[in-house]
Amino acid sequence: MELEEVVKTRFSCRSFSNKPVPNELLEKIIRLSQRAPSAGNLQAFRVIIIKKNEIKTQLAIAALSQTFLAEAPVVLVISAAPSLSAPHYGKRGRILYSLQDATIFAAYCEMICTDSGLASIWIGAFSEDQVVNILRDQVPPVFIEKPIALIGIGYPRQKSSHFTRRISMDELIYSLD
Repeated sequence: MELEEVVKTRFSCRSFSNKPVPNELLEKIIRLSQRAPSAGNLQAFRVIIIKKNEIKTQLAIAALSQTFLAEAPVVLVISAAPSLSAPHYGKRGRILYSLQDATIFAAYCEMICTDSGLASIWIGAFSEDQVVNILRDQVPPVFIEKPIALIGIGYPRQKSSHFTRRISMDELIYSLD
């Protein structure tokens, strides 16, 4: 797919088929997403791959009961890692750069999913404390320092023909020519 087509066809999928995502494809998506820019190339973020139904269900509950998240064959928990950025950039690295790194990675991930024939949903509405508690005993601490996105990934039940409205260019842009 051309980049313009990827951008135009990406949508927030809330209904996934139960077809599994091949591990090789998931690895490719993460490997390519890792090419995203990051402050000082520190890559101050971490990714947890969730395929276990019981954990996906718990995450869906933590995500304000957005139960469709548990339908996704794969859920990525993407966390900022402020402890990796702060030694190089101080407070700004801790409170901003690591979050930017994680967010840019997540955006690349959604685009690469679309280009690969998959659909995704970015969930930002969740209880950070609940997500940390669900995963605390299962992953190293750096992987859950600051969860910033839950991304459901899978094959869509159907292609979307509905795209959300975007604000006008006049509302979006202020130009100082």
